[in-house]
Amino acid sequence: MSKTMKQLTAEFGVTRQAIMRKMDDNFRSKYVSKVHSNGASRLIISDDGYKLLKQHFLSSNKAVSNENVSYSNHVTHDSVTNTAMELLEKQLVEKDNQIEKLQQSLSEAHKLLSQQQQLNLSASRQNELLLDTTTNNAPSQDDRPLQNVFGYFDIRFDFS
Repeated sequence: MSKTMKQLTAEFGVTRQAIMRKMDDNFRSKYVSKVHSNGASRLIISDDGYKLLKQHFLSSNKAVSNENVSYSNHVTHDSVTNTAMELLEKQLVEKDNQIEKLQQSLSEAHKLLSQQQQLNLSASRQNELLLDTTTNNAPSQDDRPLQNVFGYFDIRFDFS
């Protein structure tokens, strides 16, 4: 009975490319036909071509059954998935720790900023108070208007 490429890859436990590499032009002309159905074309390998490919692939795989290959791939996939998940979980924990540290730093920065603003406000108020006290004091000698120099002398003129 003729087989499709998909059936051959499943049975031999190899990729489509591996099967295609074994099919030269002579093999294709004798054992391969192309069938079009539902808008897609499929390669169909005749019984004699199937036997030749089976002989090649089963002798190169040496007593490895499809179940073992499939199971082996499944286990490998699961172990890779588990390893990847463990790595991702470690990364998430590390990122959570980094986020916590950043939040603490941000909180400390907010506190420092608030304290700085309070100090600036306090200094500004003290400056205002100092300015008010210097302007409300009695005028200094430099601030009084010049008095009439003649006010200190008693000058009298008698016109009688």
